[in-house]
Order: sequence, then structure tokens, then C-alpha cells
Amino acid sequence: MRRYRLFTIFIIVFMDMLGFGLILPLLPYYAESYGAAPAVVGLLVASYAAAQLVGAPFLGRLSDRYGRRPILLFSEAGSVAGFLLMGFADPLGRMFASLAAPQAENLFVIGVLFFSRVVDGLTGGNITVAQAYIADITDEQNRAKSLGLIGAAFGLGFIIGPAAGGTLSRWGYNFPAFVAAAVFFANWLSIFFFLPESLAGEQKEKALRRQRAPFTLQALLHALNRPKVGPLLHIRLFYGLAFATFQTIFSLYAQGIGLNAQTTGYVLAYVGVLSVVVQGGLIGMLTRRFRDNWLITAGLWLMAFSLLVWGFTTKLWLLLIILLPLSLAGGVLNTILQSAISKSVPPEEMGGILGISASLEAISRVVAPSIGGYLIQNLGLWSPGVFSAALMFWVVGFTYRHIVLPARRERLMLEGQGAP
Repeated sequence: MRRYRLFTIFIIVFMDMLGFGLILPLLPYYAESYGAAPAVVGLLVASYAAAQLVGAPFLGRLSDRYGRRPILLFSEAGSVAGFLLMGFADPLGRMFASLAAPQAENLFVIGVLFFSRVVDGLTGGNITVAQAYIADITDEQNRAKSLGLIGAAFGLGFIIGPAAGGTLSRWGYNFPAFVAAAVFFANWLSIFFFLPESLAGEQKEKALRRQRAPFTLQALLHALNRPKVGPLLHIRLFYGLAFATFQTIFSLYAQGIGLNAQTTGYVLAYVGVLSVVVQGGLIGMLTRRFRDNWLITAGLWLMAFSLLVWGFTTKLWLLLIILLPLSLAGGVLNTILQSAISKSVPPEEMGGILGISASLEAISRVVAPSIGGYLIQNLGLWSPGVFSAALMFWVVGFTYRHIVLPARRERLMLEGQGAP
């Protein structure tokens, strides 16, 4: 039964990423076809992450109180609505313009595109809830391996989705949005008919007693200051900022070293394949041999050195080599951090905490493009890699002080030797 549920969640997340990947590479072209300036396109891309910043922790908390299944259904329905709005942006924008300002049709169409991304961002916390679902049905020993399935589904979706979206765009930039809406609706049906609830009734009751108020900034700050989960959330934030800087300005970097769009697409597909291999296969082997704290520390060191070398890489062959350890470190950290975060709180708080983790990742994806773009423009192609590596070296020190040393003291005390 557990394997059946895991397989169902894997398919749901894969389909989600497939639908998301269908439109993501085409969104700038879609907006630019209505006269959107590059700065506006950047805001449009960031609007989804900004909306998720609010939506993900809120939906995670609701899933603790009312169950994973109803929130997954609500989230999928929200994504269907968001992509339908995107597909119908042109007629809706022209209709609204005819009522208010006929001379500003393009402006209204772009406004509908913004609204569609905000709707999807606010309701699109399905990945967070899917992670909480997996945490509900797995024990601590197998959790990281099972969460790795979500990472593998991410990679597969981002390999297939952008390529399929490019093919579908020959019928218009809005056509992939309609296909994405159909994919999310198929997911809604699969959840409704095939996915049972994972959260026990007593856990819902505990969550109702503990969560008297909805998600607020105060709740975020409180989580960051908690003794066990707080340091993990700090690592999630600053590692996320470093890695998102690499991700969000990679296309600019690729242009700077002379790669064309087609080659850049192949390189990104290569990264997707590496992600699938790491999170779908290697994670289980690594978690059987090493503790979470060791894997987190090793992953941070490997990420720091990989980003530093990437900053000074100008040849395609060397880039393909350095992406191997970088993808390995990213796959390990993305999975193990989520696993460790889920283990550090009671079951009735798991959805809310994973939602806060997702909101911190969203913060990094909102901020990173501006930082990376500024650094490239003012310092050069090398600077985002050096900045990200420096941030990661700081995170290594933070991890040693706040996670490794306290864990060592606790282990010594349990062994009856006392703290050093």
C-alpha cells in the first residue's frame, strides 16, 4: 500500500512539473509578444515565486489541520485556473481593455498574465503538501530515499516539459498553457479517485489545537529561532540563495561564454538527467551509509567548491565536468534538508514547517535574479560563482556551529561522557 501511494505521488509531482515546464521557458516570449519590456518579464517570472512565498506555508498549515488530500485537490484546481487564465489572456485582456481603456489592450493582456501567475503561485503549494504526504507514510530511516522520488520527478518533468512546450508553441504561445491546464486537471482526477488521505485523525486534532492563527511573518520568525528546525531553515534559505543565483542567471552566463540557445537547452537537459540519477537512485544508497548531518555538511562543501570553479569556467567541456559534482551536491542537499526538517518537528506541524521551507526557497528565487544580474553587469561572468561560493563557505561554518557541534554534544551526553 505504501509503495502504491509513493508511486501515485511520484506521478502527481511528475505531471505537475511537466505542466509547469511546458510554459516556463515560453513565458518571456509570450509576454514580449505583447510589448513587455525585459524588466517587466523579470517581474512576471518573479511574481510566481513571490506568491508562493505567501501561499506555500499557508497551504502547508491547512494540510496539517484538514488533511493532505483536500489541500492537494484545492491546489491542483488553483493551477488549472491559473493556466486557463494564461491561455485566455489575450481575449480577457482585450475584453477588459474595451471596458476601461481600448488603447491599452496589450497592457491589460500583460495584467492578466500577471494575475494568472499569482493565482497559480498562491494555490500551487502542491509540492510542499506532497512532501508532507510522503513524510506521513514513511519512517525516518526511509524518508530521504522516498523524498528523493520527488526530486527525480522534478528532473524528469523539467527534461520533458520545456521540450514539449517548445514543440507545442508552433500553435501559439498560449497553446502550451491549455495543455498544462489539462495536465493539472488530470492530476486533480487522479488525486480524487486514487489517492487516500495520509494524515491520521488524531494528528489533525493536535494541529487544530496548536495552530490557533493562520500563517504570519511572526510564525516564520518563530520557526527560524526554534532550536532544532531553525538552523536547518537558515541553511535552506542561504543555500537556496546561492543555488538560485546559479540557476536564474545560467542563461546569461551561457550567452557570455558563447553558447547558443540550443546548446544551453541541451546543457539544462543534461543537468535534469543528473538530478534524476542522484535523487532517484543515489540518495537511498547514501542515506543507508551516512547520517543526515554528515551528508548535509559534505554536500555544502562540495557545492561551495563547485560554484567557485563554475565562476571561472569558460569552456563547454569543463562546464559539463563541473556540473557533475554541482548536481550531486544539489540533489543531496535538496532531499536531505527536507528530510531533516520533517524529522525535527512533530507530525502535526510537518506540513506547516515544510511550507515555511518552501517560502524561504521562494524568497531566494525572488532575490537571486537581481543579485546575479547586478553582479554580471558590474563585475563580470565570474562574480555570481564567487558570490555563491562565498555564501556557501559561510553556510558551512554556520552548519558546524549550530548543527554538527550540538549533535556531537548530545551524542556524548547520551553515551554518559558529558559535553566537552
